[in-house]
Amino acid sequence: MIKLFVGLGNPGPDYESTRHNAGFWWLDAVARELKLTLAMDRGYHGLLARGNANGQTIWLLAPQTFMNLSGKSVAALARFFKIAPNEILVAHDELDVVPGEVKLKLGGSHAGHNGLRDIHDQLGTDDYWRLRLGVGHPGVKSEVINWVLKKPSLDHRIAIDQAIDRSIKALPHFLSGDMAKATMLIHTSKPPRPKPPRQPKPPSPPVDASHLPGTEGA
Repeated sequence: MIKLFVGLGNPGPDYESTRHNAGFWWLDAVARELKLTLAMDRGYHGLLARGNANGQTIWLLAPQTFMNLSGKSVAALARFFKIAPNEILVAHDELDVVPGEVKLKLGGSHAGHNGLRDIHDQLGTDDYWRLRLGVGHPGVKSEVINWVLKKPSLDHRIAIDQAIDRSIKALPHFLSGDMAKATMLIHTSKPPRPKPPRQPKPPSPPVDASHLPGTEGA
């Protein structure tokens, strides 16, 4: 089962609504679902909540170290409470997934994500779960930093929030350890297709009344 749920982001009001903080948005949704309250714990360098599920202690953690030092917070808590890497789920923004979709995976490359890079380094392994929250790609590599540190458009933010809401439905499977069911649920939970716009009816052709009875000489 997942014992440590981590949401990645940058602390402070300047970053609160930026794409890079999608992991924080997801963790806040988890806290609401589990009726837990995140509070600052300086010993673990982050906002922390503790709860219980299926007779096990679970933790919610939002590192407050800034993104590129996220591993300092995650590894400190994992080591102290002897949480194995494969019992950790890290939610983060993902450039290669479109807004409105979410992907779940175990292990693999950090793909240049600075938060994942530091978690890799601090844990000494990539063998932890990632919940990849789609924020889309600007299309040009040189624009990536500006992209993730800016607010998404309203349409994209709504799509991301809806994807977060759908992914929360997998929470019981995370807590029971049934990652296969969690993966299936998340990967088959797609945003609803927009309905095609209704086509306006073509205007009726004008009626030629010259040939109708009673219209002679009109």
